[in-house]
Amino acid sequence: MSHRDTLLNPIQIGTHTAQNRFFIQAMECNDEDASGNPSADTTERYCNLAKGEAGLISLEAISITRESRSRDNQLVIREANREPLRDFVKKVKQANPKSLFIFQLTHSGELSNPNFSRRVCVKPLPGFGGDILTKDEVDKIMDEFVLAAKISHDVGADGIDMKLCHGYFGSQMLRPYNDRKWKYGGSWKNRSRFAFELYERILNAVNDKNFLIGSKVSAWEGFPGGFGTDGPDSPIMDLTEPLALIKGLEERGAQFFIQSGGSPSITVSITQCDKHVPYFAYLHQYWAKEFRRVLKPETVVIGSNFSLFRNGKNHLCAVEPEKSSLLAYGAQCIERGVMDMVGLGRQSFADPFLPLKLRENKESEIKYCTVCDNCLELLIRQTPVGCCTFNKKYTDILVNERKINGPLKVAHT
Repeated sequence: MSHRDTLLNPIQIGTHTAQNRFFIQAMECNDEDASGNPSADTTERYCNLAKGEAGLISLEAISITRESRSRDNQLVIREANREPLRDFVKKVKQANPKSLFIFQLTHSGELSNPNFSRRVCVKPLPGFGGDILTKDEVDKIMDEFVLAAKISHDVGADGIDMKLCHGYFGSQMLRPYNDRKWKYGGSWKNRSRFAFELYERILNAVNDKNFLIGSKVSAWEGFPGGFGTDGPDSPIMDLTEPLALIKGLEERGAQFFIQSGGSPSITVSITQCDKHVPYFAYLHQYWAKEFRRVLKPETVVIGSNFSLFRNGKNHLCAVEPEKSSLLAYGAQCIERGVMDMVGLGRQSFADPFLPLKLRENKESEIKYCTVCDNCLELLIRQTPVGCCTFNKKYTDILVNERKINGPLKVAHT
């Protein structure tokens, strides 16, 4: 089977069918309106992704609260956002009814930006910190997640990704570093309580077998006490708890998982591998294979970090370029049973029409991400985010920001 046939082969996710094996990662773009509703730019971006025929598209991280958020102009999902979100989903669905569209629900926790919101934490982490949350405050956050899931369902989304990755609130609850003696900390039973009980509550509240639920999970955050380590003070990788997490969520109704790693505010080169250390991307396929190994065949595993494989020009050594391209290697991973779908993040900025071009035999016209990571710089600078290589609008934003504010001084995203 050719890589084209493999990647364009449909796949069942719950009661839905994705038209191909391409998944669009939740990529924050910080261009929503003052109320956290989708702007014209937001709508155009997701309509293009739908027209590009991706099998499954995830909405960028949409915050369940305005009180604690990481982006100044971040999408928000509260009662006040219900009707604008309904209109937004309708437009995306009209662009292509075949593309499945899910919402990534998030709370930023210790990654909330104190310049415009309240930074909170479950246990102060060096360099971050924030107000220490009480049990009652966490219970309220869970209520807000349940409400957000119900709104997602009501406005027409096909499902949700309950975000448990990249150092945001879900990660903060799960990691061994959360050894605080409280309802949600210390033992694995307590640290997993937030995720497990939240899934149960969401499924009960939505009560629709056609509504997808899954999570993006960082298998290893890559710092002492991070998720996927063997203790609160150790950076050593141990997948015991990540695998227990996904199996427990599967038992509670999860139909898919998006494999990831790292915490971009701390270990960004793990989360989105850069061109100087491209071989870090191989770690992601290892984690995806471990996820796939312990889950049921019908539970879909989506792999990450394929953008840097590009068209084979990726600085990877000891491999023929044509075998290490995004399309060839992505197809190989699917054929070997490492994962079921290929996730595209930065690549979706460079060319939202990649799946369509592949279907139409126009591979030579695909615009490949150059892995310049200027999009990441825009995110850190709290400006609208897009591809600075293929979209002059974002090049101009970046040039103007550097002129006004100088070189980037902050490493955190």
